[in-house]
Amino acid sequence: MRMRKAMTGAALAAAMLAAGCDRSGDGTSITINASDGNTVGAVDGRTGEVKLKLPGFTGQFKLPNLKVQPNNFDLNGVHLYPGSTVDAINVSGGDGAGKAGDADGGVQVRFTSPADAATVRDWFQQRLTGAGFTLHADGQGLSGTTDEKKPFRMEVNDAGRGRTQGTIVLGG
Repeated sequence: MRMRKAMTGAALAAAMLAAGCDRSGDGTSITINASDGNTVGAVDGRTGEVKLKLPGFTGQFKLPNLKVQPNNFDLNGVHLYPGSTVDAINVSGGDGAGKAGDADGGVQVRFTSPADAATVRDWFQQRLTGAGFTLHADGQGLSGTTDEKKPFRMEVNDAGRGRTQGTIVLGG
């Protein structure tokens, strides 16, 4: 799986900057949490404000809004539903070992798609199952495991006007 374990703060910060700047005022919010739950980095998708709190460095600055493109999100070759937007990303730290009783890192991606919830869910289920995930319908969403047997959950809700708001949770 291409989104493996938890990214380091520095690597994610570089990825955020490489994601692309957008001056439209409609960026992607990104939060990075350490394994203890404290936020070590955040980007406000509306204002472009970046806050970092790393060992030895604390600061904030403003950039043009960052917008993560949906084709930059990849689960074993499966991107977001066509025409979707990435609204927010939350990365939680952890060792990735996934041992029973241990806190493990995870990634949460919120998105909006231009189709109803059932269409989006079915589209993901077909493609992710083909990519080695083991999934079953869970309400309007999906739950199961990735090809690496890590927890996977997707929640989708109709947002009106033929649109869906969804959240994908990997690990954690």
